[in-house]
Amino acid sequence: MMKRRTLLSALAAASAATALPSRAQQAHPKIVFGYTAVTDFASVFVAAEEGYFKKRNLDVELKFIPLNSTIPAALQSDSLQIGGPTPSVFLQAVDGGLDLVLVAGGGLTSKTITGFGLVARAGSGIKNAQDCVGKKIGVPGLGAFLHVTFRAWLKDSGVDYRKVNFVEAAFPQHADLLRGGSVDAVVSADPFMSRITDSGAGYVASYYSTFLPENNQTIVHAAKREWVAKNPATARAFREALVEAGAFIQQAKNDAKVRTAIGKYIKLPPEVLAKVQVSPPGPVVTDKQLGYWTGLMKEQEMLKTNIDVAKLIAK
Repeated sequence: MMKRRTLLSALAAASAATALPSRAQQAHPKIVFGYTAVTDFASVFVAAEEGYFKKRNLDVELKFIPLNSTIPAALQSDSLQIGGPTPSVFLQAVDGGLDLVLVAGGGLTSKTITGFGLVARAGSGIKNAQDCVGKKIGVPGLGAFLHVTFRAWLKDSGVDYRKVNFVEAAFPQHADLLRGGSVDAVVSADPFMSRITDSGAGYVASYYSTFLPENNQTIVHAAKREWVAKNPATARAFREALVEAGAFIQQAKNDAKVRTAIGKYIKLPPEVLAKVQVSPPGPVVTDKQLGYWTGLMKEQEMLKTNIDVAKLIAK
């Protein structure tokens, strides 16, 4: 009897000891996630609001970043653990020597999305790509998604983008810059674009975004390679939460909840929130998608090195 009790006690102790590493592996480090004021982060907002992070024992703090182009530096300094730069900002950072990788993706391009475009100042007379020559145009991040894609549109329209004066201006500044005449136009996105047109400060000269091929990332979620190597389970859990959030977003019955989540984090009034377009979710980034961006950036002489995109996506 004593031997049996001893054996049972030993088995219980062994079982407990075996369980300890498993529990330890489930302990994830806190993630401070950096986002900008665009709906392309909808899957992150939904994951936070619908409990998909908590479901995976992830402690994720969402932090607003005014300029997308500053996100890689914030990752490098450990102010953020994961952040959402545009693909071009991410690739420029890698090209510049930062050792970053992608853990997930945000929104995708779609020809149905007219939520961003060229917004000209009222009275400027800008109607097409040719009219942009010699003008001062504000973009929400030099080298970021809207800047790079707008230059691609200008080139596609036969215009030398080097003859356009681009200045960096955060989204919330766009309306005031147009009203004050500091810029002739801005490359903007909803909800800021709708606010500008509703106020009469400007008008949409072109929904140039519709020329872009479909299903390419508009936002990517990056982290330091070192951080991902130390926390592979955390990176995977983060991506899995976004996959679940993406499935939630794609169900029409969840539209109201998706919009409420977006409104909470980018502070949209109800009337704007009701009209804003939501990009299709793309939580998993592929080599092909990233390759599209390297090709576009090489055309614009934005990359100095040959980048192996396969090495930039965490599995």
